[in-house]
Amino acid sequence: MLAISVITNLSILGIFKYLDFFIESFVNISNVFNVDLNPPVLNIILPVGISFYTFQTMSYTIDVYNKKCQVEHNYLRFAAYVALFPQLVAGPIVRAKLLLPQIKIDRKFDWQNFCKGMELIIWGYFLKLCVADRLGYLVEPTYSNPDSFGGAVHIISTIAFSFQIYGDFCGYSLIAIGLGRIMGFDFGINFNKPYYSRSFSEFWNRWHISLSSWLRDYLYIPLGGNRLGSIITFRNLLVVMFLGGLWHGAAWTFVIWGLLHGFYLVVQHFLSLLNLEKNIKQSFFINLISILKVLSVFFFVNVAWIFFRSNSIEDAILIFNKIITSEHYFYGISFDLFSLVIGYSMIAIVVFIELFSMLPSIKKIYETNCIVRAGSMLVLLWLILLLGVFEGTTFIYFQF
Repeated sequence: MLAISVITNLSILGIFKYLDFFIESFVNISNVFNVDLNPPVLNIILPVGISFYTFQTMSYTIDVYNKKCQVEHNYLRFAAYVALFPQLVAGPIVRAKLLLPQIKIDRKFDWQNFCKGMELIIWGYFLKLCVADRLGYLVEPTYSNPDSFGGAVHIISTIAFSFQIYGDFCGYSLIAIGLGRIMGFDFGINFNKPYYSRSFSEFWNRWHISLSSWLRDYLYIPLGGNRLGSIITFRNLLVVMFLGGLWHGAAWTFVIWGLLHGFYLVVQHFLSLLNLEKNIKQSFFINLISILKVLSVFFFVNVAWIFFRSNSIEDAILIFNKIITSEHYFYGISFDLFSLVIGYSMIAIVVFIELFSMLPSIKKIYETNCIVRAGSMLVLLWLILLLGVFEGTTFIYFQF
């Protein structure tokens, strides 16, 4: 029964999301060997959110099989778990053992949940409308026509995209989590300041937590995790990240993005075996190394984002060539000054808020002072109304 459930779920996902991709890839490979094939491409419309609720239903079946979750006999409760509207379209992927018990209990309106939920929603809308959609004005022109811009423009656009996709998906997740909180549900967290990570494993413990933990618990650990020696660990990391990249989209750019992160994790694991920092004792050098780690992780994450955002592998290679070569480096640097200044100002606000929220004293003042909390939300609402983009935008993660 477990096999039937998993095969059925993966077949539905495979047909709707990947069938055309595999057909086109097979045709391209055949053309290399001068075999002319012309199979039909079905052009199936992708149901919105299919990747998310497919993984949710699979986690339920697997957890029941492993006796980590009780069987739900009420079909309406199970349907509510799968189709709960705040996180149906783009996550987070909430486990049955976390959400089903919450569906069963009676919930009453709670002002504390309402206020906390509204805080999350407002912060989410700020990230979406003021950060992600505002930065989209910088990213879209350069990645749509990369040959028309020099390396400097692509660097500016790639950094902008790293915060655009963060604002887009973290913003949606916060809105979903906030709506759930208002209704009395706790979905957990899906992002935890990922760009302050000091390693790639830490990055994946902070970025899209519901997906990375799903891949860890249902794929990486069953494959053996890191229990069977370094070679098997390296294989498992590459397999998991390959599938994680493919999960994001039926394109080779996503596959390369996933494999790059797999390679990063393999290198990190190899360096951890060498234990190069064991003799460093002075706090100054420890702090300096921590800062350099954060910057290096952010740098290599941005390198991978180029493949993720590019429309094709050829476009990604072209962008790398533009960045590496010095010829016409500032060609096409004609950003709308307003979009550039406002976009990077929004990045600065996010960096500033997340940095100070990690300081215990600042966090305590915010959590215990109602005036500070209400004032912060009013400022964010004002910024949303003043600088938010309200037309012609969609959530990036809807396509996944």
